[in-house]
Amino acid sequence: MAEQDDIRAMAQRFFDAIEAGDIETMRESFTPDAEIWHNTDELIVTRDDTAQTLTGMVARIKDRKYADRRLTTFPGGFVQQHVLTGKRVHDDGEVRLPCAIVCKVENGKITRLDEYFDSAHVAEFRKFAAA
Repeated sequence: MAEQDDIRAMAQRFFDAIEAGDIETMRESFTPDAEIWHNTDELIVTRDDTAQTLTGMVARIKDRKYADRRLTTFPGGFVQQHVLTGKRVHDDGEVRLPCAIVCKVENGKITRLDEYFDSAHVAEFRKFAAA
């Protein structure tokens, strides 16, 4: 039971850090060799790639919130369903991204993250990325 409590607390810190724009805490939640996979491109990226992507998202999206969090832990990991919401800095447009994330966790760090979301929603997040 203690492992499940530790995983639950780590997942909470991880998503809270992204909400707050604390990319370093998010990055340090991963092992150095962690694999991050997205269903939209089926590529595996590194924690540093993910930190760079989220740094851009934090710069473009304000009032970030992981709404409707449904976290389920299991031995060695967790699954979370949520809706990431926020507003674009450029035009105050509201954005939302329903998502499911599956993570493997070892020694309090994420070793693998698989993220499932609809790419059409991401286009709204990136609408003014070049602006």
